[in-house]
Amino acid sequence: MEIGIIGPGNIGSTLAGYLTALGHQVMIANSRGPKSLGEIAAKTGATAVTTEAAAGAEDLIIIAIPNKAIVNLPKELLSASKATIVDAGNYYPSRDGQIADIQGGLTDSEWVAKVIGHPVIKAFNNIVAPSLASKAIPAGSPNRIALSVAGDDQQQKQTVIDLVDEIGFDAIDGGTLSESWRQQPGAPAYCQDLDRESLKSALQRADITQRDDNRAKADEMARPYL
Repeated sequence: MEIGIIGPGNIGSTLAGYLTALGHQVMIANSRGPKSLGEIAAKTGATAVTTEAAAGAEDLIIIAIPNKAIVNLPKELLSASKATIVDAGNYYPSRDGQIADIQGGLTDSEWVAKVIGHPVIKAFNNIVAPSLASKAIPAGSPNRIALSVAGDDQQQKQTVIDLVDEIGFDAIDGGTLSESWRQQPGAPAYCQDLDRESLKSALQRADITQRDDNRAKADEMARPYL
């Protein structure tokens, strides 16, 4: 597949390394331009490109940037894309500011889809970067970490589920995009390195009445690192 990754941070660069190793054609971009990505490109095997080039990837686009930067993406390109677009980010108010639509009830990724004008699949957001980088293991291995994949297009969701498995993690269907609050910061399924059955249970235990409190607690815990 031709894959564009927007965001060369810990998650984006780790995914670039995995996907390149699997034989995919991977482009990686940031807001500062390809010249700033030489080290990451050399390490991962991905090609450093402009954000516009990454947003034009034919098959898959992964957005792994803070929510506050979503509004600066090339929305005209993304809205017209025929690729599967993955939102791997999380909303932290202390970093991203107050986003009224999310505070009003939209999930993080519903808001991203609204801003870019294109449906998205929510994935790779409920695992910490060190675990993503070091805990991939072959299918069938005991205690394999599972990731939740949410979205409204079943075919696109299955594409991402298959990719998660290729990388080295189990994947489960996390429901529709409106249900992706179950894997957002502070929820039981968030960044706990759970196996398949434990992750399913954690998603089901999530309580929507606690969503705002969970976000606030997670934001306070993450504040020193943001």
